Amino acid sequence: MKKSGLFLIVIFISSIAFSQTKSSIAIIPQPAKVEEKQGHFILPEHITIQTIETTELKQTLTDLQKNLSIATGYKVSVSDNAPAATIKLILNKKADTTLGNEGYTLSVTTENIAIKANKPAGIFYGVQTLMQLFPPEIEDSILVKNAEWKLPCVEITDYPRFVWRGLMLDVARHFFTRQEVMTYIDQMSKYKFNLLHMHLADDEGWRVEIKALPKLTQVGAWSVYRIGRFGSFPPPAPNEPRTYGGFYTQDDIKEIVQYAKDRFINILPEIDVPGHSLAAIASYPELSCSNGVKNIGVASGEEIKDWDTHTALYDDNLCPANENVYDFLDKVMTEIAQLFPFEYVHVGGDETFKTFWKSSDAVTALMQKENLKTYEEVQSYFEKRLEKIVESKGKKFMGWDEILEGGIGPNAAVMSWRGSQDGVVSSSADANANGGVVAAKMGHYVVMSPTEFVYLDYMQSDRTMEPLIYASLRLNKVYSFDPMPAVLMPDQQKFVLGAQGNLWTEQVYNLRQAEYMTWPRAFAIAEDTWSQPANKNWDDFIRRVEAQFKRYDVEEVKYAPSMYDPDFIPSYTTDSTLKIELTTEVNGLDIHYSFDNTYPDKFYPTYTQPLIVPNYATQIKVITYRDGKPIGRMISMQLDELKSRLRK
Repeated sequence: MKKSGLFLIVIFISSIAFSQTKSSIAIIPQPAKVEEKQGHFILPEHITIQTIETTELKQTLTDLQKNLSIATGYKVSVSDNAPAATIKLILNKKADTTLGNEGYTLSVTTENIAIKANKPAGIFYGVQTLMQLFPPEIEDSILVKNAEWKLPCVEITDYPRFVWRGLMLDVARHFFTRQEVMTYIDQMSKYKFNLLHMHLADDEGWRVEIKALPKLTQVGAWSVYRIGRFGSFPPPAPNEPRTYGGFYTQDDIKEIVQYAKDRFINILPEIDVPGHSLAAIASYPELSCSNGVKNIGVASGEEIKDWDTHTALYDDNLCPANENVYDFLDKVMTEIAQLFPFEYVHVGGDETFKTFWKSSDAVTALMQKENLKTYEEVQSYFEKRLEKIVESKGKKFMGWDEILEGGIGPNAAVMSWRGSQDGVVSSSADANANGGVVAAKMGHYVVMSPTEFVYLDYMQSDRTMEPLIYASLRLNKVYSFDPMPAVLMPDQQKFVLGAQGNLWTEQVYNLRQAEYMTWPRAFAIAEDTWSQPANKNWDDFIRRVEAQFKRYDVEEVKYAPSMYDPDFIPSYTTDSTLKIELTTEVNGLDIHYSFDNTYPDKFYPTYTQPLIVPNYATQIKVITYRDGKPIGRMISMQLDELKSRLRK
């Protein structure tokens, strides 16, 4: 009996050790199948990579060599014939139908590592997973001494759920340099995103060189420098220098496109028309219905629209009744199509306030001539003409879901940003309930990008901690996103290409803030679009996010720790005393608080139930701890702020 008991204890301890080892695997996005084996692979000091000769993998090999050699100091060589290679990259001679074009298998044994795929893209994604199996120190840019470079033995089979896995970077509101865009691409590629949507033109700037229209960048790329809260600035004085901004030359674009292609990322260009066009109109005033009279130049963060009444304060719309506009767009799309090899061109179409169209004699005449009953139909007329222009350049046409409202063009694809993801809708009249559902039911291809789940410009924590914007989006909300609307029938689901997160940059002035707003919420989007829904688990996701934080600490990528910040939920008791409920989206945290204006630590009271605010208190300070150590940020919340939220 004693021997049996001892045997069971040994088995129990072994199983605990194995489960702890298993928890060290922290891959994002979660693979389709992970089977951990006993043992570890120890990286040798002389590493040989056996590969296949293909130009598509040239950059993958270069990056892999660099990533394996810098932090380790080890020698890495590449050969197309090395039977005893450390790492083998193998293209299947007979396609594995399970893997498709982007899937892979990754095998780590005590002897070597093998990545197999049908296509080079799969090899690339397998390499990204492999790098996440290494300790975080592999991300260092200098030699790491006394590190143990070992990986858990594992068998992984992986493939994506959707073909469109994107992020949008708004480079129009604030310009990001070519190198900054490439850095963003590097970060995306590690998490198997395959599309970068570049928002290249808006009221605040035109960012791509069009040689046939030089004023677009001579004039349209430059605004007056303002710092503070975007949207609240006064209009620039006539003599203020317009030196803030920048643009990409065509050589810049070619370099960015190739850089992305080498990392299996497509670039989707967006030229946002007919609204959001102040930069174009500042360059060529005759493009607006008001002939530039109601144009203030390239916007510099001043208020240009009344969002309560949907009224344009300045004319930022191209004029649909002006034939010169279509000639202008033909020139733009000619060069855009030549610069960007991706099959789609995004033309915007959102938030086109018709204020100045309604007072235009030319638009009235157009409506009479074309028998257009509404101004939504006027926009539809514009979009359908633009669709023909885009298609004449060999490209496919895509726009925001407003292009549905007056009647969508025959081949247009829709990027859906408005409305509930699971709302039941059935016609274009219900487009703003969910344009993606409407479009898919009509047989149009769709990319899901709903504000309530994937708008990365939204605040991540309490608004006292974030640059103020009109909405909040917590990490757990992003992680709950399913790009496939439940209301779609199986024959309609094929039109959902996938999804993407959008980083609008009104309040994002630099790359560090762009990183902060993107990560970790884009980790959730990566998993929403790549991983199988059955494999998603919130608590395990948080464990893996924290593992990525360690990698980012080494790599010096900025990220938001907002998931550790509590939410404040105020209410009044029956006797009108303020009560505060505190909640956290990460489980297992202790919240310590104070009402006496001092800074709490773990020796202060621990939150266990809603707090009744003491008389005469003016603020509450809170901080979260885990296992006796601070993990969240110190938050000072004014009680008047909570009371104001109740009044609203």
